[in-house]
Amino acid sequence: MKLEHIQIITDNIGSTTAFYSHTLGLSILEHNKESVSFQAGNSVLQFTENSKFDSIYHFAFNIPENKLEEAIAWCTDKVALIRIEEQNVIANFENWNANAVYFYDNNGNLLEFIARHDLHNSQTEKFSSKSILNISEIGIVTENPLELGNKLRQEHGLEFFNKNDNSELFAAVGDDEGLLIMVKSNRNWYPTQTPSESNPTAISIKNNGAVMELQF
Repeated sequence: MKLEHIQIITDNIGSTTAFYSHTLGLSILEHNKESVSFQAGNSVLQFTENSKFDSIYHFAFNIPENKLEEAIAWCTDKVALIRIEEQNVIANFENWNANAVYFYDNNGNLLEFIARHDLHNSQTEKFSSKSILNISEIGIVTENPLELGNKLRQEHGLEFFNKNDNSELFAAVGDDEGLLIMVKSNRNWYPTQTPSESNPTAISIKNNGAVMELQF
């Protein structure tokens, strides 16, 4: 499953444009007073402005599975990586066979670089913004993640992530290429103490050749 396009909200187009174009080095596809779109590997990340918006999103970028240490070094003078425990910034997801690091953008959104070893997508080039492969996760907040997951299965033919222990508190739909991470409202976003909130999100997904538009 591929997350081809994600549209979320920012309260400040100017500072968001600066962060994603200058700090993360993503190419701008479109930019006006009301929205800005960036190329993030094979995905498009779009922000629309609402000056009254006061909440955060969580989303992740897939990076080559052998480049996490280089990504950490690359982040050093750009963003502050979130510590998982003591001095360690690397999260280890054994069941998913993946490792990740987390940081915030200018909006307070929780971002993640994740290296998924089962994708076997090693690269030899030095890590840079061009190493970002795609948007691999977007967080969706709902009162019953399991119920929403089953609805997506029935209505759109999507499947639960088979590496995840899906429950009424936390569920994932998709695969290593792209995941909808569904969590119950007010559940803290790992690895922070920031509670999740339901925010408007528009997603374009490609799955088994079919393209679908979802609104949350």
